[in-house]
Parts: sequence; structure tokens; C-alpha cells
Amino acid sequence: MARKTASSKSNAAWIAPPSEGGYRRYPVEKLRLDHSNPRLVEMTVGSSPSQFDLQKALYQQMAVQEVAMSIAYNGYYPHEPLIIEGQPNGTYTVIEGNRRLCALQLLLDKDLRARLRATDIPNIDAIDQNRREEISMVPCVESTRRDAWRYLGFKHVNGPAMWGAYAKAQYIAFVHNTYRVPLEEIAKQIGDYSNTVERQYRGLMVVEQAEEEDVFSRDTIAKKKFHFNYIYTALENEHFRRFLGIKDKGRGLKRPVPQTHIKRLGELLTWLYGKDDTPSLIVSQNPDLGILANTLSDPGGVKALRAGLPLSVAHDISLGDEQIFRRALHDTKTSLQRALGTLSTGFTETNGDLLQMAITIENLAADLVDGMQTNARVTRRPNRVRRKT
Repeated sequence: MARKTASSKSNAAWIAPPSEGGYRRYPVEKLRLDHSNPRLVEMTVGSSPSQFDLQKALYQQMAVQEVAMSIAYNGYYPHEPLIIEGQPNGTYTVIEGNRRLCALQLLLDKDLRARLRATDIPNIDAIDQNRREEISMVPCVESTRRDAWRYLGFKHVNGPAMWGAYAKAQYIAFVHNTYRVPLEEIAKQIGDYSNTVERQYRGLMVVEQAEEEDVFSRDTIAKKKFHFNYIYTALENEHFRRFLGIKDKGRGLKRPVPQTHIKRLGELLTWLYGKDDTPSLIVSQNPDLGILANTLSDPGGVKALRAGLPLSVAHDISLGDEQIFRRALHDTKTSLQRALGTLSTGFTETNGDLLQMAITIENLAADLVDGMQTNARVTRRPNRVRRKT
């Protein structure tokens, strides 16, 4: 059971360790997996998953068999009690320890193993005749989400069992929106930086706003994995925020994007994550996210993206010919300097093709200078000699 510290003025709970008698044993058959668990939400199990949906996701994505193997041969360690919350129907939701509960369920239920085709889960009756009775009642600490949020946050946000970025954001948003805990206080309680907490919260609110407005769905993204870091990192860039109409102080808002920019929100998330057979424009977060940001800063670049042109082409359009010309000259100069630096060791008499290539480059450079001087109405230098190929 959980009890509060006498000195605390908050709703924080003190969860007693086993050595101090802080747990009781509860029957596994009364325990239920938590469909609101941030890690399970991250697995995209849907808005109303069944217990089997959760068991399937945990088994397929969270290596439950490793936990099951340990329990089968060693029993359930009492120093790792599950944290549970009682429900009106007499069951208990496991708010901490879902992976362990799934392992227990698989060990105790051969029909469940058959449905999941979990052939790697051992038969506990063949290992130890007393094991089934032993793990049918497991140590639990009864608490509530409100009382346990600080402990869970510290453990999973910056602690030994870290959640992914999307799961962290789900947890932060739940505590902030449900219990009205300021983001700054959440950051202090879980030992994280306020800036990180605010970034992840704003990113999640933008995604949820898009889904509520039906302009985006994580179920239809082109990539198998939802890279949540794309959106919350993107929102740190002023070009993305300006495109969505987000004000600089929008980190703590539940609906950061103004209604006038909802269509743009759908466009941006489609460019970031793709949709069905339309691929994401982001192959690698670095440099593609920066390239997309620069492209969005120009109306021509945005128009090109909307026309379905590749990101590289849209980016060039956004730059304009002058910037493309400048960048090409700069890149060429850098390449020639690199070649000159390796001339003594990189070129020999046998590499005649390289000499021919250099002569071609020289002729192209001469044509370029001629054209630039003509455009600038500058008299060409009289002693310029062209080599013949």
C-alpha cells in the first residue's frame, strides 16, 4: 500500500519497499494491463485496445519472453512489486509492471500462448511443480495514478527504465492536463530540464490536435515507426513555427496551432511522416529536417512541395537562382582546394584521365568567368589562354 510522507504538501506517494512490508500479494487473474500506459500507447495499439491487443503488442515488441524465462526458472522476485490501482469492478489495473504481468499471464495460460503462437515461453509445470501456485499470487503495491506519478516519471523519463520520447510526452501530458501540475514542476520532480519537458509536451499537443481535426493519423503513416522526435524538434525552428502560425509562447497550450493553419498542420505532418503510399520527405533527420525548414521559408518552395516535387528540388526552388549559383561556386572552390591538397599523392602519370578531366574543368571555369564578366560588363583579361582538349 502507499502512504504519504508527513512533510509533503503535494499528492506525492511514498511507496514502501518490500523490506518494510510495503506490498501484499494479489491474484494474477484479478490484474489487468493498462491501456493508458505511455509505452503501450507508443506501440499504436489503438484508442480502445482489448487485453489481448495489449498482450500481443507486449509479446511482439517488448521481449516479454526474456522476463517469462527468468520467472519460470527463478520465480517472481518480491523486491519488484507491481504497482496497481483498484477499479470499481473488483479488478486492478497495473500502472507499473505491464511487461512483467504479461509474462506471468503467458506462463499461467497455455491458451494465451497458443493464440499468440508464443512457442518460446516455457512450460512452468515441467520446470517446477510448485511454480504455478507460487506465481499465481504476486507482490503488489496498491496506489493511484495521482499518487504514483512522481515515482513513475523519475523511473521512466530519466531513470533506469527509460521510455521513448513519445511515451515520455504521453506521461507529461497526462500529469499536466489531468492533475494541472505545471510543466516546470513536472520537470523538477522527474529530474529533467524544463525545456525538454515543454518541447515534448508541445510536440504531442500538435500531433493530438492534428488527429482531433482529422488531418493526420498515426495509423496511416508511411514509416512503420512513428518518429516523434521529428515534430518536437521541428517546432524549435522558427520556420516551422511560422508555417503553422505558432507563437513563441505556445509550449504550454493544449492547441498550439491556430484554426486558420489546421490545413497546413496536416500538410506538414504528411511531409514529415508520409501517408499510406506517399513516403516521408525525411530520410534522415539531419540534414533533411533543416532542409525542409529552409524550404518552408519561401512561398516558391512551399508551392513546389504541394506539387509533390522532391525535397531537394523544392529546396533549390526556395533558394532562387542567385543562392544556387553562389552555393555551386562555393562547393566547387572547396572541392578544387581539396584536390590541390592531395595532388602530390593522388595523381600519377598513369592517371591520364584525371588530367583530361582537369583540363575540361579549366575550360568550363573559363567559360564561366567569360559569362560573368560579360554580364557584369567587365573587360575580359587580355592574357587569358585557353587550352585545347
